[in-house]
Amino acid sequence: MTSTTTSLFIDGTLCDGTGTETLDVLNPATEEVIAQVPQAAARDVRMAIEAARRAFDEGPWPTLHPRERAKVLLRMADALEERRTELIDLNVREAGSTRPLAEFLQVGIPLEHFRDMAERVLPAFDFERGVRPRIGRDLGQGVVLREPAGVAALVSAYNFPLLLNVMKLAPALAAGCTVVLKPAPTTPLEALVFGEIAQEAGLPPGVLNIVTGDAEAGRELTTNPMVDLVSFTGSDTVGRLVYEQAAPSLKKVVLELGGKSANIVCDDADLVAASSAVVTNMVTQAGQGCALLTRTLVHRSRYEELVSMVSQGLAGIVVGDPADPSTMMGPLISAAQREKVESLIGSGVAQGASIAFGGGRPAGLDRGFFVEPTLFVDVDNSMEIAQKEFFGPVGVIIPFDDDDHAVRLANDSDFGLAGNVSAADPVRAYAIAKRIRAGTVSINGGGGSVSPHVPFGGYKQSGLGREWGEAGLEEYLQTKAVLWSAG
Repeated sequence: MTSTTTSLFIDGTLCDGTGTETLDVLNPATEEVIAQVPQAAARDVRMAIEAARRAFDEGPWPTLHPRERAKVLLRMADALEERRTELIDLNVREAGSTRPLAEFLQVGIPLEHFRDMAERVLPAFDFERGVRPRIGRDLGQGVVLREPAGVAALVSAYNFPLLLNVMKLAPALAAGCTVVLKPAPTTPLEALVFGEIAQEAGLPPGVLNIVTGDAEAGRELTTNPMVDLVSFTGSDTVGRLVYEQAAPSLKKVVLELGGKSANIVCDDADLVAASSAVVTNMVTQAGQGCALLTRTLVHRSRYEELVSMVSQGLAGIVVGDPADPSTMMGPLISAAQREKVESLIGSGVAQGASIAFGGGRPAGLDRGFFVEPTLFVDVDNSMEIAQKEFFGPVGVIIPFDDDDHAVRLANDSDFGLAGNVSAADPVRAYAIAKRIRAGTVSINGGGGSVSPHVPFGGYKQSGLGREWGEAGLEEYLQTKAVLWSAG
């Protein structure tokens, strides 16, 4: 049964788009249309930008004391919490998450981050810092101010829709920016909830605007001169386009892009724990996660053993409709994404790698965008399957000879988002972790990797800037020095 949503959220009100086109939102497990949302026309996006511009230039939000902004954000956090069950259900239906994943990482963690921004980060942040007096002929002093960057365009991806929206929206609003949020066209429903809670919480009109649509709607956001900052999460290919489109007006750009993160398994590692982690990283959200560890590097002496244990673990993964409590891995987001993943699997075979497990579509699942968890061996790190991001449940295992070799392989990548080192010796593991060029490196699975206290972002082509907590708030601020003479 189709549920129809026809509203954008512009200047504090739910409104119909000016265009006549709509986008179907599919349940990726069943291919059924679960909603229709507007394809925002360029005029709609410009209206949203203009509303945000007015709210920033003329409205109270940017100049409110941080404690006053925090009160509004806390009311929004409360409203989100009240709709936790609804958000979980939406996530299972539109993103294809299993219910345990939806409850924890897709909804639970973002609600924690949103509240943390309002309760801890914002009230304690140093927005105004005194400068030490200068003694001498030009006696004087001053302050350093941290001020909102302006109108922020927030463009998020489909794989973790609520999480990605919160990681942009919470710090942008906390900083005093006004925003236009554009969720991914395949997963817009969780974003639209924010318009309703903004009204409930008393967010001033124009501070938050939400438009739905495809790349053309996004282009208006990245090129419009009234936008001061663009924060984008998605592929490195689209990230480059966003960077190019923002360049003529010299907008600040925050990019959280792809990954091909290395998981180094040393000769003294606990293989039971290590193999379980390899399986988990392959199947979480059907492998659709930029920070997932999809490139496993194992000491040659443990290679065969690890391959066998991972294959056995994958054999126990139940693939199916995430609405079924027994399902452990759901579908990919779309037919197009499945075709991309299957094409890359084909390239691995063509280049000489071997499939140790999977490689096809699960038997008995004729509807939905499913692929089997697929493990490649006999892989050289130069192969396409070791260098390109699959964004699907596909992993590779590559042997190394010593720690130096492992580090060279880990860093032999255009990406640098995440990594892990599994070793019994923590000193050795830490020494290796320091040499990996990536934004987040765990040791033996780490701890607190989704904590609001930990900056998140990447090196190299994994992006620019950081998200989460104080680091995320920093990205939405400008620095101003105000100086005066005491003479």
